[in-house]
Amino acid sequence: MTDNNKGKRNNGKGLAPGQYSSAEMSSAEEAEHESHGGVVAGRARQGMFGVVGSGDTSGYGGLTLPAHVPAPAQRPYGGWFDEVTDELLAAIRERGLPAEAIQQVTVDRGEITYYVRRDHLLALCRTLRDDPALRFELCSSVSGVDYGTEVAQRLHAVYHLTSMTYRRRIRLEVAVDVDDARIPSVVEVYPTADWQEREAWDMFGIIFDGHPALTRILMPDDWDGHPQRKDYPLGGIPVEYKGGAEIPPPDQRRAYS
Repeated sequence: MTDNNKGKRNNGKGLAPGQYSSAEMSSAEEAEHESHGGVVAGRARQGMFGVVGSGDTSGYGGLTLPAHVPAPAQRPYGGWFDEVTDELLAAIRERGLPAEAIQQVTVDRGEITYYVRRDHLLALCRTLRDDPALRFELCSSVSGVDYGTEVAQRLHAVYHLTSMTYRRRIRLEVAVDVDDARIPSVVEVYPTADWQEREAWDMFGIIFDGHPALTRILMPDDWDGHPQRKDYPLGGIPVEYKGGAEIPPPDQRRAYS
C-alpha cells in the first residue's frame, strides 16, 4: 500500500490526526535544522537493502534514499494535539521548567511526539502524570532505537504514555550519543517502565540512571555487547546440508546494512 502523502511538508493549514507533517529535507535544510537544536534521525541509504561487496540481485540497487528528518510540525497540529500541547506548556511554566525542555514537536502518522532533552525527562513525566489537564497515568511502552553509526545521537529512547482519564496517547523521545548513552530512569514516576528499561539497556546499551536494578533481562548476565545495535556483529555458525552444500554464517555473507 502506497501513501502519497508520506514525506510531504506540513503546509501550516493544520493537520488532523492521521495526516503527515514530517518531511525529508535537503542537506542545507538539514544542517540548519540541526544547528537550531532540531532532531536528525536516520541516514542516507544507497539501494533498498544496502548490498555492498557483491552483485545486487534485488533490483533496487539504484535507489538513493535521503536521511529522514522528523520535521517540526506547524500549528495548528489538529485534533486534540493542540489542547494537550498548550496544557503541557502551561504546566511547564507553572513548575518553573525551561521551555527548551521540549526540543521539538512532530506530528506523524496520526501520532504526536515530543522530543525531550534528557535533563528534563523526569520532571516532564511527573508533570504529564500529575497535572489535572493532562493525566497521562500510564507508561505503556519504553523502547530503544539505533539509527546507525553515521548518525549523531544515534540512540533514542521512546516512551508511549497513555491518559486513561482522557483516552489519549502521546510519544516522548530522547536522543543521546552512543558514547554518553545515559538517560534518567522514569521508574519512580512510572513503575511499569522497570522491565522495559532493562530490555532497552540489554538490547541497546542505554543506561537508565536511577533504575532500581538495571540488569540484563533477555541475554545472559555475562553477555558481551548489545545485540540490537546496528554495529553489533551478526556472528552465527554455518549451516550444512546433505550433499555437501553449506550456507555461511550471517557475518560472512554479503552485507545488508
